[in-house]
Amino acid sequence: MTLSPAFRFVTPVDRDVHRRTARLRELDLLSEDPNPEFDEFAAALAKDLDTPIAGVNIIGPERQFFAGIYPSSEERGVDPKNDPFRVMSCDSGFCIYATARMHALALDEVNDYHIFAGNPVVDAIGVRSYLGAPLIDGTVALGTVAVIDTKTREWGADGIAYIKSRAAELMRKIERRARPGDGSGLVPDRPES
Repeated sequence: MTLSPAFRFVTPVDRDVHRRTARLRELDLLSEDPNPEFDEFAAALAKDLDTPIAGVNIIGPERQFFAGIYPSSEERGVDPKNDPFRVMSCDSGFCIYATARMHALALDEVNDYHIFAGNPVVDAIGVRSYLGAPLIDGTVALGTVAVIDTKTREWGADGIAYIKSRAAELMRKIERRARPGDGSGLVPDRPES
């Protein structure tokens, strides 16, 4: 059976690129300089969900940039300003799907989805599972917070709720930081047990 083009999966059309770019510029998040606080946030995500990789991903007008990544560039012995894992095209990876849909995305086994099985990131770093949620600012998604595992994971409703809460928390911190005189950091608060 051949599906018509309307039913084939493709990289989503980025309808919010201009609004997102303007908002990223206002928030001073369009720079491709690594952010140590975002690196710490990513490290906390990885620790809390026991994953080898995590990131804070900003979707720019022409490519995506991991402003925060775990393991950090320094932990991998790479110059942060020339880290090849911090920058990728918008049609690589999974974050553009969560951003365009403005919904969390949980892939327990990426190879179960033909659209993702051929994604360059899958083979490059051995991705088997992904969990990400968009950083929603009003009516536009600026990027995502996400974790990746090299083994199959069942994220379930708890995993999705967790990543969504962390994305919302980071967005609140970004908005507070954008207000003059606020000085609040970006490192995540630990959830209450």
